[in-house]
Amino acid sequence: MTPSSPRPRRADGPPSDPELARFLRDDLGLADTADSAGAAAWTATGTVWVWRGGGTADSNAAPPKAVWYFLTIDGDVAASIRAVTQATRRGFGSVRVTARIGTTSWQTSLFPSKDHGGYLLPLKASVRKAAGLEEGQATVSIALA
Repeated sequence: MTPSSPRPRRADGPPSDPELARFLRDDLGLADTADSAGAAAWTATGTVWVWRGGGTADSNAAPPKAVWYFLTIDGDVAASIRAVTQATRRGFGSVRVTARIGTTSWQTSLFPSKDHGGYLLPLKASVRKAAGLEEGQATVSIALA
């Protein structure tokens, strides 16, 4: 590698760029974003909310067929995820993660949302039931998958 070559990226975790590490530590206040396996990890608290698709203004219409629950990941956590995953995002800008609420853990993707200013974490029915989630506050731990 020549001095002008870009730094190699570790395949097992976040970029090894010292400037990025400084940014995460100093600018975002994240002393250590790595879990014991070396992957980036965060904890976020947000509001569980419901999206009801297929709705209409007609009061005689059938109830919506699609109902999805989400938790919004925003603020410093979203900025940190965005910085760490800049080169590894997938389709639609999604980020593969392992999420945990309480003792319930699952693999999913975070989806960027301009409307909500961060990422959306979809909460499938089995996760909501196991964790006892309804609309309202929840805390989630997220690690890059």
